Amino acid sequence: MSDPLRLVIVDDQQLVRAGLRPLAERDGDIVVVGEAADGRSGLARVQELRPDLVLMDLRMPVMDGLEATRAIVADERLDGVRVLVLTTFDEDEHVHEAIRAGASGYLLKDIAPDALRAAIRTVAAGDALLSPAITATVMRAVAEGAAPVDPRPLDGLTEREREVLTLIGRGLTNDEIAGELFLSPATSRTYVSRLLSRLGARDRAALVILAYETGLVRPGR
Repeated sequence: MSDPLRLVIVDDQQLVRAGLRPLAERDGDIVVVGEAADGRSGLARVQELRPDLVLMDLRMPVMDGLEATRAIVADERLDGVRVLVLTTFDEDEHVHEAIRAGASGYLLKDIAPDALRAAIRTVAAGDALLSPAITATVMRAVAEGAAPVDPRPLDGLTEREREVLTLIGRGLTNDEIAGELFLSPATSRTYVSRLLSRLGARDRAALVILAYETGLVRPGR
């Protein structure tokens, strides 16, 4: 049996933290190793404990979740620590700022308990996750011109790499991409890894944003 995933919860509401702990730990494969009530103390706890994943609120005193996320991502000692934003806010500016800060996922607090645990496992495994509501927010931002289309980051990509990035932007998993393009799952994963490297993207969430901001995927397509 593999070791449980180690989780730190950073949220300024004690009631929220108290509720999230049993939800996360219910199946036994996730353990909450620490909590914090603001971004600064959260950063300190993450540096001390080096968990697999951080559940991060955005609006907090002392240091907000965006600044704390940037600090975690920038700390080479915390390489491999993933940040999953869990918040009540879904405004465009927060989505883009959180992804650009280095968050590997962005969920709203109305998520079902089973879906939350699945999201923790997904992000801790190295994949990215955006809830459907968040993906819709990204698409709306592009449609309204909040995120100007700039295709230059795609210069140098092969036709196949563009196809894979398009499907990532549409929300397909590696296995679904393999089926769509008649590839083996291993080849699909190789293309995704190559795109992460060539585009300088930290994770899959950043690729989703790039697919929209470069115009490769557009709302309604």
